[in-house]
Amino acid sequence: MSIWTMDCSIDQRPSLDSNISTDIAVVGGGMAGILTARLLKDKGMDVVVLEADRIAGGNTAGTTAKITLQHGLTYADMIETMGQKAAKKYVDANIAAMSKFKELAENVDCNYSTCPAYIYTRRDTGVLERELRAAESLGIKAEITTDTELPFPVNGALKYDNQARFHPLKFIREISRNLKIYEGTQVSGIKDGELDTTGGKVRANKVVIATHYPFINFPGYYFLRMHQSRTYLLALENAATIEGMYLDADEGGYTFRGYGNILLFGGEGHRTGRNGNSGRYDRLLKAAMQFYPQSKEIARWSAQDCVTQDKVPFIGEYSIFTPNMYVATGFRKWGMTGSMVSAIIISSLIAGETPHYADLFNPLRFNPKASGKGLSKDVSQIAKGFALRIAPSEEDSPEAIPKGCASIVTIDGRKRGIYKDENGAVFAVSVRCPHLGCQLSWNPDEKSWDCPCHGSRFTYDGKRIDGPAETNDISRQVNINNFA
Repeated sequence: MSIWTMDCSIDQRPSLDSNISTDIAVVGGGMAGILTARLLKDKGMDVVVLEADRIAGGNTAGTTAKITLQHGLTYADMIETMGQKAAKKYVDANIAAMSKFKELAENVDCNYSTCPAYIYTRRDTGVLERELRAAESLGIKAEITTDTELPFPVNGALKYDNQARFHPLKFIREISRNLKIYEGTQVSGIKDGELDTTGGKVRANKVVIATHYPFINFPGYYFLRMHQSRTYLLALENAATIEGMYLDADEGGYTFRGYGNILLFGGEGHRTGRNGNSGRYDRLLKAAMQFYPQSKEIARWSAQDCVTQDKVPFIGEYSIFTPNMYVATGFRKWGMTGSMVSAIIISSLIAGETPHYADLFNPLRFNPKASGKGLSKDVSQIAKGFALRIAPSEEDSPEAIPKGCASIVTIDGRKRGIYKDENGAVFAVSVRCPHLGCQLSWNPDEKSWDCPCHGSRFTYDGKRIDGPAETNDISRQVNINNFA
């Protein structure tokens, strides 16, 4: 449970129970979907949001809710690989997003406030100096300082003033009040403007896929062009009151963000399905206790991010074969501005307008220089995920699995993921991801089965947590004799 879900609830919406028609169907009720629907409605269009579970109940609930231009060490690399004009379009799009957030958020009760954002280092400041030069060349005001609120000295911190933070669920609760939303309504297929759902058919002139990770594989081929990653977070009382938002420039560092008298402290990120170094929450908590000995953990949760190969989101037409279908995905760790950029671009395109920066985010693009390294890594990881299917099982017999642990065992000629809880109860799942067939791996920190290829996730007893897999249950009955 994230800190946001602890002090905010959103009224439940009904499920679809009949066939309906609409101008635009938005699939996905997270920040991107709700913002897109809101901006479309503001343009006078008839919009329906279809959400498989609850709105703002997925990755939006796990965000650190930073509204900022400070996107890590982004701009120097972007200028080098994509050019100055492309980088300026990226900045312009995110400035527009920040401005629109301010317009909407200042009129609702969502703890919106301006604050500085920092990226810091305890090592060589050369990376910050390079990023500062790039930011300034793009018109961003920034400075390097050693004056921070962090519990340790830094060699430097690149500071961006006048950024913002807010409570994402309070914000969505307010801006979605007048939207037509159907919760508990999963979309299983889309063809020629007709959406098949668990509650009926929806006929729409335009469709927006805002499901975090697109669930339609063909056309589009997004599964070949993105991966997913995870980050772990703690909410701490009695830690520190921090005004700024902080991100470490160095691999393995920490993020800090205040919320009233509560500190959000995170890190320990890794590619989804590649958690070979378990104990991430424990290490985060140990570091927190070193920095803030009097602090107390009140919540812990994780977040999942889609990452494109050139690190720029995919926003626009889904494919050349689906001119009336749009997509918003690949926000990396910057889902708030990414969601608003998506809403601005897609609502404009549907209204017959084209923002000058829209082509940068075009999902049909391919820049070998910008995408080459990411493509190589993604292909390698996908190949490894498929190769695991022919590898031997991790254990010879289920009896060898200790309580509180999981492993992959061959039973009746098939590989099964076996988890044994602290009481000795046994839960079995198929370890073949129903998305495209990669072998799932166990994440001991979250007691979940995760896909290393495309990031689908399932609970220890087989219930879907994250897509792109559409199958809701991979649990299996197995024949285990004398298992205890």
